Amino acid sequence: MGKNEDSDKIVINVGGVRHETYRSTLKTLPGTRLSWLTEPDAFSNFDYDPKTDEFFFDRHPQVFAYILNYYRTGKLHCPADVCGPLYEEELAFWGVDETDVEACCWMNYRQHRDAEEALDSFEAPEPLEDEEDGDLKRLCLQEDGRKLGCWKRLQPKVWALFEDPYSSKAARYCAFASLFFILISITTFCLETHEAFNIINNRTETSIRNNVTKTEYILEVETEPFLTYVEGMCVIWFTFEFLMRVLFCPDKMEFIKSSLNIIDFVAILPFYLEVGLSGLSSKAAKDVLGFLRVVRFVRILRIFKLTRHFVGLRVLGHTLRASTNEFLLLIIFLALGVLIFATMIYYAERIGADPGDITGSAHTNFKNIPIGFWWAVVTMTTLGYGDMYPVTWSGMLVGALCALAGVLTIAMPVPVIVNNFGMYYSLAMAKQKLPKKKNKHIPRAPQPGSPNYCKPDMQSPHRSTQGDSCPLAQEEIIEINRAGKNDFLFGLSI
Repeated sequence: MGKNEDSDKIVINVGGVRHETYRSTLKTLPGTRLSWLTEPDAFSNFDYDPKTDEFFFDRHPQVFAYILNYYRTGKLHCPADVCGPLYEEELAFWGVDETDVEACCWMNYRQHRDAEEALDSFEAPEPLEDEEDGDLKRLCLQEDGRKLGCWKRLQPKVWALFEDPYSSKAARYCAFASLFFILISITTFCLETHEAFNIINNRTETSIRNNVTKTEYILEVETEPFLTYVEGMCVIWFTFEFLMRVLFCPDKMEFIKSSLNIIDFVAILPFYLEVGLSGLSSKAAKDVLGFLRVVRFVRILRIFKLTRHFVGLRVLGHTLRASTNEFLLLIIFLALGVLIFATMIYYAERIGADPGDITGSAHTNFKNIPIGFWWAVVTMTTLGYGDMYPVTWSGMLVGALCALAGVLTIAMPVPVIVNNFGMYYSLAMAKQKLPKKKNKHIPRAPQPGSPNYCKPDMQSPHRSTQGDSCPLAQEEIIEINRAGKNDFLFGLSI
C-alpha cells in the first residue's frame, strides 16, 4: 500500500523527471495507461516505489510533459524538437489517440512519417534473416537441407544487377552502360532534326492509270544512315536490358504496372515497327511508316530512365506528387488572374479609341477577350514576349497591376513546394549516407513486473472503452509476438 493511497495527489517519475498531479486529472481520459494508476490495484501492477511514493516509467520525459498537459487542459500539442515517429510511439504507449493532436501541430507531427513512407522506395528492402539463415544461404541450402535451385540463386542476383545500381560493382557498371546509351540515344534523337544530317532525295515513281503512264517526282528527306545505326545499337541494349528485367523480376504484375517500365516498352516498340515496315511498298505500310516517324518523340521519354540512377530525380518526383495541392492552387490562382486581367485589358484599351472606329480595336492588338488570355498569361508569369502590349494609359495601368498580381500569385505556393523538396532531399541523402546495420536493435518484450507490462486479466470499470486489452503500441505487440515465436523456435532446436 502507498503512503498516500487515499490522497488525491499522485507522483509519476518518467525518465528521472518527477511529475505531480491530481488523480482526478488522470481520470479525465478513462481507458488510458495513466488512468489505470488511479485504481486500487495500481500499486501491484506497475513499478511503484513505496519509499518515495511514486510510479516510475522508463519513457521519454519531455514528451510525457505534453501528454500530461493534455490531461490537464484537454488540448494535445506536439513538441517541435521531437521527431514525429517518436511522438507517435509515445502516444501509443500511453494509450492516447493520435487524432487528438491539435490542428496547429498536426502537420509537424505527420510530415516526417509521411516523408519516410514515401522515401521507402529509395532503398531496396533488406530481408530479415538471422545468423543461421545466413549460413544456409552461403551454403546454398534450404531449411530442410536441400540445395537451392539454380534459378533461386541466380534470380535475385540478376535482378539486383539491372535494378539496383548500388548493390554491387557489376551493377554500377551496368548502370553506367545504361546511362551511356541513354545519353547517346537522346543525342541521336536531337541530331536527326538538324539540317546537316538530313539528306533530300529526288525519287521517281511511275504509275499506270487507265492505260496512261504517269511519272511523279517526289522529294523525300532521309536521315544519315550512321545515325540510324547508332540508334539501332542503343535500342538493342535497351531491349536486352528490358528483357532481362522482365525475366528476372520477382513480381511480374508489379513490373507491368510500373510507369517507368511502360515508358521503356513504348520507347522501344516504334523502332522495330519502323524497321519492319521500311521494306514494304504498299500505301498502307507507307502511311503507318509516316505515322511512326511522327511519333518518334516518344524516344525522348527515355530521359525518365535516369530516375533509376539519380536520387535527386526521384526526390523531384516525390516532391511533385506531394505538392499536388499547391500546384492546383497555383493553377486556380493563375486562371482567375488571367480571366480578370484579360477582361480588364480588353475594355481598358477601348478608352480613348477613335470615335469613327465602330469596333474600337483598330489602334490595339486586343481585338477580343480570348486574345487577351495569352497576354495575361505571359504578363503574370513575367515572361513578356512583347508581341502584345497596351497602348493607352488605362491599358498600361492594367498591365502594371497584372504584373504585380502575377508575382504575388506565383510567390505564394512556391515556398511550400521548395520546403517539400528540401525535406525529401535531406531525408534521401541521410538514408544514403546512413550505414546499414546488420543486426537491428529490438527492444525486449514487456515482462511481469516491468512498468510496460499489464496483466491481461485485470478488470476495471474504467476500461470499458478499451476492453481487457492494454494500450500498448502496435510496435510492442509485434515485438511480443516476435519474441514468443523466437522462444518457440529455440525450444524446438533444444
